[in-house]
Amino acid sequence: MFAWLLCLILVSEAWPVKCQYQQQQLIILAGQSNMAGRGGVTNDTRTNKLTWDGIVPPQCQPNPSILRLTAKLKWVLAHEPLHADIDVNKTNGVGPGLPFANAVLTKVPNFGVIGLVPCAIGGTNISQWRKGSSLYEQMIQRAQVALRGGGTIRAVLWYQGESDTVNLEDAKLYKERSDMFFTDLRSDLQSPLLPIIRVALASGEGPFIEIVRKAQLSSDLPNVRCVDAMGLPLEPDGLHLTTPAQVRLGEMMADAFLQSIPSSIKTTSHSHSHSPPKFPHFISYFLILPLLIHLFWMILTFRY
Repeated sequence: MFAWLLCLILVSEAWPVKCQYQQQQLIILAGQSNMAGRGGVTNDTRTNKLTWDGIVPPQCQPNPSILRLTAKLKWVLAHEPLHADIDVNKTNGVGPGLPFANAVLTKVPNFGVIGLVPCAIGGTNISQWRKGSSLYEQMIQRAQVALRGGGTIRAVLWYQGESDTVNLEDAKLYKERSDMFFTDLRSDLQSPLLPIIRVALASGEGPFIEIVRKAQLSSDLPNVRCVDAMGLPLEPDGLHLTTPAQVRLGEMMADAFLQSIPSSIKTTSHSHSHSPPKFPHFISYFLILPLLIHLFWMILTFRY
């Protein structure tokens, strides 16, 4: 009987911890290298290899309320580089994901636990993200795994397009292809008005940057907001954002995100994510009290 009583107590205490993870505010990070993060990645002239300098600014520091879904589909404390086990064929550095999450929690302290779902792969064009492609299906799979805990996908952060500036036809078709991608993604995630925060290019691999940028800045899909990265500092390669630029971009995306969601989400998320429900404790006490009375009666009977 004592063992049964102990089990009830342990279950009642463990249940709220599970509930905390059920209410994660999920954010999908997708696109190519500047979303994966190349901040602080430069060419080491001694080895002629790309290396990350390891500098993590305060805005990118780990936070107990920010988790990351690993390549092995496990939740861990988020830390830079977020895409180290996702964009495995490249050297990863600082990206906009952690600055975004930290900025959201700074502006809305009661937002709750944020679960980041990294999916970005460097050097990919928009056609490689079409529905049915390996990148698209992997992203959907990761999102579905993230949802199993009972959380809610709050937004997609999308930074992509540098690879579509090389070919004129790709640049001209960018708007059509990206709009279809967003529509398919929302459909498969069963969220027709899911906020999408996209980035207008700061750089490109080819000469048709302005055509792609125009497509990014002129999307007419509902609840798609565009943050313009043009003018942010670039690494010596002229293509990737520096660490300070990634921090600023993450903060800009956080502002756009917070403008896109209902105020009720900002004010109620915390109560669901951090405050353990009192109901299971009530249940445990309700079950335990009769057992304690019965145990006390048995002790008295044994003594007398």
